[in-house]
Amino acid sequence: MKIKIIRILSVFFALVVILTTSVISTQAINYPNDIKTACDAVLLVNMDTNLVVYEKAADEKRYPASTTKIMTYIVAVENIDDIENTRINIKKSVLDELENTGSSLANVADHIGESMSVIDLLYSMMVPSGNDAAMVLADYVGGGDIDEFVDMMNAKAEEIGCENTHFANPDGLHDDDHYTTARDLYKIAAYALKLPKFAEISDTAMYYCEGDDYPLITTNYLIDPNNGGEYYYMYAKGIKTGTTDQAGRCLVTTASADGYSYMAVLLHAPYEEGVSEEYGTFTDAASLFRWALTSLEMKSVASRQTPICEEKVNLAWGVDSVLLVPQTNFSCIVPSDIKDENLVIETEVPESIDAPLNTDTVVGKATIYYRDDSTGEKQLITQVNLVSSEKIERSGILFVIRVISTVFKSYWFLIVLGFIFLVLFIYYIAARIQSTRNRKKRKVKHYRNL
Repeated sequence: MKIKIIRILSVFFALVVILTTSVISTQAINYPNDIKTACDAVLLVNMDTNLVVYEKAADEKRYPASTTKIMTYIVAVENIDDIENTRINIKKSVLDELENTGSSLANVADHIGESMSVIDLLYSMMVPSGNDAAMVLADYVGGGDIDEFVDMMNAKAEEIGCENTHFANPDGLHDDDHYTTARDLYKIAAYALKLPKFAEISDTAMYYCEGDDYPLITTNYLIDPNNGGEYYYMYAKGIKTGTTDQAGRCLVTTASADGYSYMAVLLHAPYEEGVSEEYGTFTDAASLFRWALTSLEMKSVASRQTPICEEKVNLAWGVDSVLLVPQTNFSCIVPSDIKDENLVIETEVPESIDAPLNTDTVVGKATIYYRDDSTGEKQLITQVNLVSSEKIERSGILFVIRVISTVFKSYWFLIVLGFIFLVLFIYYIAARIQSTRNRKKRKVKHYRNL
């Protein structure tokens, strides 16, 4: 039993060591560009590395409008076993709740008294942004209680890791207590892209529901070559638009080209019905995608073939120093025209290192920053562990000398040595005193004998 416990503890501590010596994950970097965005909150993320390359007010709370439906999709799909074959009865009472709300609709009302497949309702919700489809799905999954569905949305947001998000409805109609952030919305959309059919449905420009002779048309002009006009962007894919007077225009979308993929989250572009109806979200997204896809690229910023620094080595015969290299190769999305002076490396290593050293022995860490030419500001790229570039054996002779030297310099050794000297000194004094007494006794005895 004791042996088992020891083995378990050994495995546990080994795991702790592995986790604490691994490479630390990358951080957000706000690379400089000349784009003037119309949206008040922006987040642009390289999806290949999960690296934020540009952000503006990404953690400010904003109203999400119909981008809410991304979460509605998540909760619906994760709680309906068969989205292809499950059918839902369309109830007039559910659709009546949207009366006089100014909702965008997908003509689900044409199917009142009938049933629609879940897959058709998902298309109806995501393509033309049908609030009616969102309400029908929420009512079904919530067991006739839409508030129950909303509670599920909030629970899912918390599970995904959203820190500043709260939903009050499944469709995105304005509510003061219905908000998110660009960063949270990225987490939600990235999660949704892993779910069945989401990427396909959210990137659909035209769709026919079963039995309908009229199509559903996307509200996302970026992905619609027929109706998008000047806003159409050939590399864009999905995901969801949203618009209310309070939220302004909102958009979550992605773009891929030349092996790179990005997601843009844009909230609160100017909008006022009948007054200011430009699509700042589409122009911002296209501008950001063009910049990222043409000005950023993946480059190596830390390589085991490139030493970071040189450090003094102790206890190695004939070896005075060693080159330290990153424990692993690390590549990152950086500006394609980056110069050596834009990468700043700061190290944390001891003044000297004791042998023996293996090439996997972590002896310090290096922090790599991107420095902006114009401002001089440093932004964290990553931290990497540093290891020896070569295997170095420990000299037994030098180690013994070190041990002896350490012992002689030890505080306790000096105390013991002092104590020994004190005892010897006391013994010496006592011996002298005893010797003097003995001599006196012999003299007395001698005189008596006379």
